[in-house]
Amino acid sequence: MTDGLQVEETTAKTKQADALPAAACEGFAPATGGFLQPAHGYGQSGATYRREMMPVARIEREKVMFDQKTLPNGLRLVGEKLPYVRSCTVGVWVKVGSMNEKPEENGLSHFIEHMVFKGTSKRSARDIAEEMDAVGGQLNAFTSKDCTCFYAKVIDEDLPLAVDILSDLALHPAFDEGELQKERGVVLEEIAMVEDTPEDLVHELLSEAQYSGSLRLPILGTSQGLRGYSREDVLRYWQRHYVPQSMVIAIAGNYDWEAFVELVEKYFDGFEGTEGHGAMELPDQPQAILSNRKAREKDTEQLHICMGYPGLELGSDDLYPLSVFNNVLGGGMSSRLFQRIREELGMAYSIYTYPSSYPGCGVFNVYAGTTPENGETVLAEMQAQMALLLKDGMNLKEFVSAKAQLRGGFVLGLESSSGRMQSIGRSLLLLNRLNDPDEQLEKIDRVTMEDVLRLGSLVLSAKPSAAIVGKNAQRFVQMIGG
Repeated sequence: MTDGLQVEETTAKTKQADALPAAACEGFAPATGGFLQPAHGYGQSGATYRREMMPVARIEREKVMFDQKTLPNGLRLVGEKLPYVRSCTVGVWVKVGSMNEKPEENGLSHFIEHMVFKGTSKRSARDIAEEMDAVGGQLNAFTSKDCTCFYAKVIDEDLPLAVDILSDLALHPAFDEGELQKERGVVLEEIAMVEDTPEDLVHELLSEAQYSGSLRLPILGTSQGLRGYSREDVLRYWQRHYVPQSMVIAIAGNYDWEAFVELVEKYFDGFEGTEGHGAMELPDQPQAILSNRKAREKDTEQLHICMGYPGLELGSDDLYPLSVFNNVLGGGMSSRLFQRIREELGMAYSIYTYPSSYPGCGVFNVYAGTTPENGETVLAEMQAQMALLLKDGMNLKEFVSAKAQLRGGFVLGLESSSGRMQSIGRSLLLLNRLNDPDEQLEKIDRVTMEDVLRLGSLVLSAKPSAAIVGKNAQRFVQMIGG
C-alpha cells in the first residue's frame, strides 16, 4: 500500500516532489524541502526564484497548541486543532515497518497493511469501501521502512465513522484464508511491477548496497518469502506488533478534543495487545552504512544510476542544513545537478538528490536516468559537480534561494489537515516528541552557510555505495570513484 521528512508510499518518480505522508527531521512536513523515505501503500500504484538577502517577515499567528493524552493501556493520542477547515484527517500509526522485520519475516508489515482492507470481523472489503465512499471520504494506508499508517480524511461531522472504520482495520482484521491467497497474488504483482520499473528497482538495489541491517530489506518483501507465509505467520506477526504501546492515533483538523477522546475510548475499548511491546525492539543486527556496489543488467532504453552516502538520523538538528545543501546540489530545478546535466547538457530527464532519515541512521542519495551512450559523461559530471561544490562552496544567492525553498516548502506543508496529521503522528511515534512549527522555522532561519558546507563535506567525503540498472551496468558501476 502506500508510503522522512517522510512520505507516504512513493515510487522513485515521486521522490522529488510528491512525498505525501512524510514526517520529518522532527515531524518536518516534506513538501518541496523534505526528507524522503520509500514506502508502499494500499491505494496507489508504483517516493526557486531569486531572493535578496533581507530579514524574513514574520506572520503573526496564534501559537500552535497540541492536544495529547495517553490512555491507561499505553495508547497515545495527539491532535492539532485547525479551526479554519471543515475536514479532519485521523491516522492510526504503528511502529512497525520493514526495518523491524527479520529476514524470514520480510514483507509481512506491508502484507498485513494490505490484508486489513480485505475484511474485518464485522465488515467485508466492499463494506469498507462503500461506507467511506458514501460520505465522500478518503481511506488509505502506507508502509515504510519504520512505520505503518492507516488514515482517513472526512468532513468533520463524519469523524465518528472514520474512527470506527480505522479501529476495525487495526484491531479486528479477519485474515480470511481465501482473501489472503488472492491478496498474495496482488502483492506478487506489485513486486513484479518494481522489477519492471527500473527507476524503482535501482533504489531497491541501492538499499541492499548501502545497509548492513534490516534497512536493506525491501518493504514489499520478496516473491519467494511472500509465497511461503501462512495465515498463522501473518496472525502471529500482527499480534506481536499491533499493541497499544507501539501505536499512536493522530488527528488534525476541525474537531472537539474531548469528543474525539471519547470516540477512541469507545472503539478501542479492551485493546490491550497480546505479546508486549512488539516493534519497540529492532532486530539485533546494527543498521551500519556500507559502501558496496551493485549492478543489474537489464535491456532498458535508459541507464539508471544511484549513489548513496551516509546521512543523518531522524531527529538530528543537522537535518536542516543538510536539507539546504540538498536543495543546492540536486533538490530542485535551480540545483547544480539539474542545471548542468539536464538544462546545459540535455543528457537526463530526471536527476535529483534526497536525504532519507531513520531512527539511528540516515542516507543521502543521488539519482540520474540517462541513455547508455551518455552514461559515462553523466557519471563524470555528477561526481565533478559534487567535488566542485565541496571545493569551492556555494555563492550567497544559492544559499539564500535554497534556504527559502526549504522554508517555503515547510510552510506549504502546514496548510492541510493531512500534512499536519502526518507530521505530528510520525514525530510522536518515532521521536516521542512534538515540535512547534514556529520553532522549526526558527531552526531553518538559524542555518548558516558554514553549517551547510560542514554538513555537505561530512556527507560527500565518504565513499559512496552505488547501484546501476541497465545495459552494461557492471561496466558503469566500476566508473564510480570513492
